[in-house]
Amino acid sequence: MGASRSSGTTDELGPDEDPGGGPPGCSADPGSAAGEDGIPGAPAGSELLAALLDGMDAALCAFDADGTVTHWNREAERVLGWSAEEAVGRSGFAGWAVRRADADEVRARLMSAMDAPGRQVHEFALLRKDGGRVLVRTQSAGVRGADGKPAGVYCAFSEVHARIDLERAIALSEALLEDASWGVVLVDVDLRPTVVNAYASRALGGGRTTLLGRPLGELVTHGVEELEAALHHVLAEGAPSAPAELWVTLRTAEGERRRCWRSGFLRLASPLTEEPVPLGVGWLFRDVTADRLAEQEADRLRFRTSQLHRAARTASECEDPMEAATSLLDFALAGFADHVLVDLVAGERLVRTVATPFDAPGPCLLVAGGSIPVRYDPGHPALRSVERTGTVRTSAAAGDAGSAAWATERRWPRDAAHALCAVLRSRGRTLGVLTFLRAANRAAFERPDTAYAETVAARVAGAVDLAQVTAER
Repeated sequence: MGASRSSGTTDELGPDEDPGGGPPGCSADPGSAAGEDGIPGAPAGSELLAALLDGMDAALCAFDADGTVTHWNREAERVLGWSAEEAVGRSGFAGWAVRRADADEVRARLMSAMDAPGRQVHEFALLRKDGGRVLVRTQSAGVRGADGKPAGVYCAFSEVHARIDLERAIALSEALLEDASWGVVLVDVDLRPTVVNAYASRALGGGRTTLLGRPLGELVTHGVEELEAALHHVLAEGAPSAPAELWVTLRTAEGERRRCWRSGFLRLASPLTEEPVPLGVGWLFRDVTADRLAEQEADRLRFRTSQLHRAARTASECEDPMEAATSLLDFALAGFADHVLVDLVAGERLVRTVATPFDAPGPCLLVAGGSIPVRYDPGHPALRSVERTGTVRTSAAAGDAGSAAWATERRWPRDAAHALCAVLRSRGRTLGVLTFLRAANRAAFERPDTAYAETVAARVAGAVDLAQVTAER
């Protein structure tokens, strides 16, 4: 081993040390223009080794066969405070780096590595130059001379808490990348996944290896722009102060799935450079789709309940029952549909009685001269609702969602793409049918929408029934 910190020690440990500062047979003339390899201007072997030892992240010292300190690098000086000039040449650690009461035990355990195979690991309490104690973990191994005989021991050591911190960091990273209960994806500077844990692979719908190196756009069909923008921001500006919720649509073997991911981001930088060099982004996320859908449904239910309450209070102040019916429908339309139609039974036909404007949003009004039957073709959703005495939901085909022909054929406004027909029933009689319509830019009616529409239809049917009774009297 070469001398550390120009201590004048040699490249070879043991009793055959060359006092000139180099291994046996090597020149130690400081004025020599060539290194040990005969290359002009190259550093001598002892100088090169000293530089390597001083550049190590671990504290390192070495002892010859008699237990005398022969090497001491800069990290050892940082940990214990003793310089190489103060350490090299001392016999063991007794009286300066170890308490005298512990010196014999420490020396015996360290020097035992000279005759033992492999490395030995120990923990000692060493003394700092300022008198403080520090617990270190050592790895020691024997050094043999050119003749193969034991020549000394080298010992690498580090503070136990630093070692434990490192082990914790490694254990944490392994746990995150294996069986964490949230997704972890490491993305390189080109925004391609490089590491994916088990949770993330399930969420993204692929294997842990098949996802690596693929552009995010191949995995996410909608929402990838927002995700990539967040990753770019982290690379440029650093991690955001709070998690973000991203709605994305995934392409899977079963079709497209819309998911909500609560995401946090960390910029990854190399710890081995003086200035941080970005290595990519650590993306941690958890699927909160079920929670968000439940919250949306709860908000929707609260709003609709509030609208029904306000509608009932307004309708109670109307003298004309049909005015009460149109007021109920105006409140029901808010946030629920774009158009509403009321067709009442007149013999064998349905007569359009109440409607919102076909060409633009507007209030629900009575149809002037509403006595002309609506020319619905057989099998029309409104007719089926009356025949079944139930609710019918329908939508334009996927390719015709924006087509006006589908709505025109059914005598509905041209922008209609989704319909819900609820029968009007009062006192055991079918009075007509209530139709709610949505444009193509909105979602189709679902089961929860059916329950709300039927509630509105029951109240409208009561008002219509009262209007008919009043008109007969």
